Amino acid sequence: MTQPDLTTLEFTPFTAQHLTGALALSRALNWPHRLEDWALSFSVSQGVVAMAGGRVVGTALCSMHGPVATLNMIIVDEAMRGRGLGRQLMQRIIALAETREMRLVATDDGKPLYRKLGFEDCGQIVQLQGVANAATPERPVQAGPVDLELLAQMDTAASGLERVALLTRIAASGVTLRTDGGFALLREFGRGHVLGPVVAQDAGAGRALIAAGATQMAGQFLRIDVTAAHGLAPFVETLGLSPVGGGTAMVHSPRARAASDYHTYALVSQALG
Repeated sequence: MTQPDLTTLEFTPFTAQHLTGALALSRALNWPHRLEDWALSFSVSQGVVAMAGGRVVGTALCSMHGPVATLNMIIVDEAMRGRGLGRQLMQRIIALAETREMRLVATDDGKPLYRKLGFEDCGQIVQLQGVANAATPERPVQAGPVDLELLAQMDTAASGLERVALLTRIAASGVTLRTDGGFALLREFGRGHVLGPVVAQDAGAGRALIAAGATQMAGQFLRIDVTAAHGLAPFVETLGLSPVGGGTAMVHSPRARAASDYHTYALVSQALG
């Protein structure tokens, strides 16, 4: 591949025309994202790209969820590393977030920079994936059309994120699972499907939704990114999925939230919270 002309570096707002170049960057890192996965994140985001020699050499998105922004898809071309480009991209999307609480999921490589920029650790995310096994949910779970406004209210209660538009878009092309006290969404992503968010009032409802999702995907590739604090990773392993990494949840300018009976047991994605 032709090396970028480092003397022509410029920053520009992320637009739909940059998606193909962004996909090339994520593929170079062996990330599983398809063009459709980038487009989903971009649909609820503003962002910035770094261009050099007519090529996308850096990306960063700020996804807006009401009072909270998730910062994500922060990628620097290998040829540009060690030049402070990651910091410049971060500073620009932090500015886009304005006064919102900011969240991200960090790799070990990214944590030192994020800490310097004021982010603090607030938890761990465990990524599990593999060929799913069928299992009988411990509670009844239904699949099909539901009141998405109601589900969005549960989601906001659990996470503080306001994302009815995002959940509606996912549900339109995926599968919605509902049980008493919770819901989950199943959609295509990367090498197969991803289950998330999983939002529930208790671990039993969370397990039931995850088991139903695994059963929907029995014999096929499934990914789920669980919040380690709720302790469901060992249960997910019984469904045929294995831990393959994850990241550190970090927060900047956290806001107080009302207490809620709902909890997020699995993320929409590490990018979107």
